[in-house]
Amino acid sequence: MTDPGKPRSALRLVALAALLGLIAGAAAVYVRQSGSGNAPEIASQGDAGQCAAASGKIAGLTPLMKGQVAAMVPADRPRPLDGLTFKDGSGKDGTGKDLTLADFKGRTVLLNLWATWCVPCREEMPALDRLETAEGSDRFEVVAVNIDTGSDEKPKTFLSETGVTALKPYRDASMGVFNALKKEGLAFGLPVTVLIDDKGCLLSAMNGPAAWDGEEGRALVRAAASAGTGS
Repeated sequence: MTDPGKPRSALRLVALAALLGLIAGAAAVYVRQSGSGNAPEIASQGDAGQCAAASGKIAGLTPLMKGQVAAMVPADRPRPLDGLTFKDGSGKDGTGKDLTLADFKGRTVLLNLWATWCVPCREEMPALDRLETAEGSDRFEVVAVNIDTGSDEKPKTFLSETGVTALKPYRDASMGVFNALKKEGLAFGLPVTVLIDDKGCLLSAMNGPAAWDGEEGRALVRAAASAGTGS
């Protein structure tokens, strides 16, 4: 029986997420055109032991990658991703202040790449927005980066139409972030979501949508944020 209190879009997203538990990434929109952005080397050139503790975190989180987030794949090689660069969305035409994931050190990050032309993204973005509302803190943030080329008009309209209010308008009009993740073997379509610990280290990744505001999604990010505390 359909829950009358849950939007139809959320129910469709739950169905997609359940399907992804069987066929990981099947609902992703394949990106044929990767834009003009370069694919920089995103591994940190800093402390070689930066991700030494990540393997233990991954082992603890893997049993939680189930149900609505079953398409999440644990990282087989934890490595720094803190060199990824995008804009804070404060400017026009995809411009603004440059940010990297190093700016989020101390916080566990759920990095999500999306575009206005991505149909699964339209279903997923409100769920990510609700996740940020429920779990966002000084220890955790959903960092949703739009990769449309051109001006901010379409992304802003998209966010308004989908009722997104808690997520910040991060952007990368060059698609450089997508290309960098693709080079790392982490992205082939949209949406793509990467879980990164408080030291900027890769924990897991998935292609395709998930019901991130559901019980399994919230449990996974909550445990990831807790694992980062004091580590």
